Amino acid sequence: MLARGFSDPVHDAQGVFRAVMDALARPGTLQPLAATLEPPAPLTPELAAIALALADADAALWLDEALRHDPAVADFLRFHTGARIADAPSEAAFALVSDAAACPDFAAFAQGTPAYPDRSATLVLAVCDLSDVEGWRLDGPGIRESARLAAAPLPADMLARLARNHAGFPQGIDLILAAPGRLAALPRSTRVQEG
Repeated sequence: MLARGFSDPVHDAQGVFRAVMDALARPGTLQPLAATLEPPAPLTPELAAIALALADADAALWLDEALRHDPAVADFLRFHTGARIADAPSEAAFALVSDAAACPDFAAFAQGTPAYPDRSATLVLAVCDLSDVEGWRLDGPGIRESARLAAAPLPADMLARLARNHAGFPQGIDLILAAPGRLAALPRSTRVQEG
């Protein structure tokens, strides 16, 4: 049996969309994310809510290996979003990564082009811990002076990946980090340095 989507599709999707937009506009700030969904595991309620708010028939989704393993995850996402499930990371507008520590290299995803940098991917990573009190130092558009952000688990070379991603601006990927009950974002315009 297919798991339910949003109980109030319009308002729930608007609330999640607003949280994502606020997080992208103010990198490093934690935004509340009330995700009451019960999607098939290992799809977290937060990953599901963000996918339901952002993906549609024109925005293909890529799923990491753990999410692709259970066909119920793809069925749930296709039914509730109308999105195609992409075979390759480079084909997707959004990538859902349930095992953030094993996230593929960012170069595997659509980077946009010089003429169309907006044709890049947004990666949504499920993390267990997310804090704006400690961690990396962030600066760039949307940040007054600087901000802090810590998240775990992440790939061991995450800081180097973020530096390469920022160096390619305006091309590159944007990141959304989704923890239980909250999210934060690291757009490609944000410079991330060791705290």
